[in-house]
Amino acid sequence: MGNSGIVHVGAHLLNGAKQLGLRSQLYDVNDAFDAPWWLNKFNWKFRGRRPTRLKKFSQQIVQACRELQPRWLISTGLAPIEAQALKEIGAVGVIRINYLTDDTWNPAHRAPWFMEALPLYNHVFSPRRANLEDLRKIGCPNVSYLPFAYAPEIHFPAPPATPEERAQFDADVVFAGGADRDRVPYIAALIRAGFKVGLYGSYWERFKETRKYTRGQADPQTLRKAISGAKVALCLVRRANRDGHVMRTFEVPAIGTCMLTEDTEEHREIFGEEGKAVLYFRTIDEMVEKLRWLLEHDEEKSRLARAAHYLIVNSKNTYKDRLITIYEIARSTC
Repeated sequence: MGNSGIVHVGAHLLNGAKQLGLRSQLYDVNDAFDAPWWLNKFNWKFRGRRPTRLKKFSQQIVQACRELQPRWLISTGLAPIEAQALKEIGAVGVIRINYLTDDTWNPAHRAPWFMEALPLYNHVFSPRRANLEDLRKIGCPNVSYLPFAYAPEIHFPAPPATPEERAQFDADVVFAGGADRDRVPYIAALIRAGFKVGLYGSYWERFKETRKYTRGQADPQTLRKAISGAKVALCLVRRANRDGHVMRTFEVPAIGTCMLTEDTEEHREIFGEEGKAVLYFRTIDEMVEKLRWLLEHDEEKSRLARAAHYLIVNSKNTYKDRLITIYEIARSTC
């Protein structure tokens, strides 16, 4: 159960399952929102972020489990399946697993119906250590940390190929991600410092500091060219999600650009000490200072890009690898 869109974890895990030769089927969670937009908005805002077709979609999954008799059900994020449905699926003998891609304690995601359902999963995997104890406290029987990953079929080096593309994607620094309010001061500081910023993602037009600089949404091809065409890629975590790393943590080095990375325990675990594969920053001023240094040291910038790329693509960091880890851990605990 997941989002079938090509950039989403559900689709990545499905591709991983196919690569492993597993019989698998994806149920698109967007079907749970198949209703008029105004009704979806009402239910999301006033009924605890409740998908409009939650009950019907949940029963579709129950019926599928009864008919297909799968060994595993893996859902991603705030999967639209009720607690009662999870009980019925467990009674069939299916192992229920959730890969909790967002922090359910984030006010933007908190949903009472989902909090009730979470303890019914046999195993919950989280890409953030900050909520592992919270998950145990609400009754989740098995909880494990599992980082994000990259998808080799869409995250690979793809430099702009023509003079027009090189001009289009030229940037001192690129950032691709949503416009969380606490991210705005970082981007605004880069703009004030005179750097050429390539800014992609949702809602940047809502803030006066960034409105003129947004380049809109980026599909996978655009994202590859934007990251490959920039001198440096910025990696910011999401504070409301209590992140220690994000999806771009793996995607950017897989594409092959030097990364200036927010300093977190998880980032240092992934990339090692300062200067091995990335540069870290803790403050806005440090970010600006280190970006300026990178732009003045092309050889070191190129070395870091190569080191990070080698580190990520030559370790087990694909979603197929994450699926293997899910299987191995859940097999021993469920």
